[in-house]
Amino acid sequence: MEPQVSNVIVSIAMCIVAVAVLFQAAMVFGMYKAAKELRDKMNVFLPKAEVLLGSAEKSLNESRAEIKDITTKARTMMDAAQTQLTRIDTVVTDATGRAKVQLERVEMIVDDTLSRVHGTVMELNDGVLRPVREVNALALGVRAALSSLLKGGRPSVAQATADEEMFI
Repeated sequence: MEPQVSNVIVSIAMCIVAVAVLFQAAMVFGMYKAAKELRDKMNVFLPKAEVLLGSAEKSLNESRAEIKDITTKARTMMDAAQTQLTRIDTVVTDATGRAKVQLERVEMIVDDTLSRVHGTVMELNDGVLRPVREVNALALGVRAALSSLLKGGRPSVAQATADEEMFI
């Protein structure tokens, strides 16, 4: 390659590099301006943010105390509720036991009453109904005897045969 051509290539490359450096400088300047605008906006916003953060911190500290108080009261209420539930459980258990004993007593009383009623019915049967049956049977016997005596005569052969067949 000739020295002139190489000088021209180097000159062109140098021009390209110079343009790139100028372009970079313009970009850096634009970034500087954007950063400055952002800083100015942040400076306006920063005091408001600091006030807000202070207020939030104060609210948080007040809330911590209230939350601690609420938590303490909630624990106390839970302990009281647990104590009451234990008492209620004891009362229910006791009532269940007593009810079971009373039901067993009622069952015994009912069984005793039923056995007494059965005994009374048996006594009534033996004491009243048996004599009534015996008197009824005696009356039927007397009626049959009187009927037989008043009817007179001997039974016919057909009737005697029918009577004998009933016994066979």
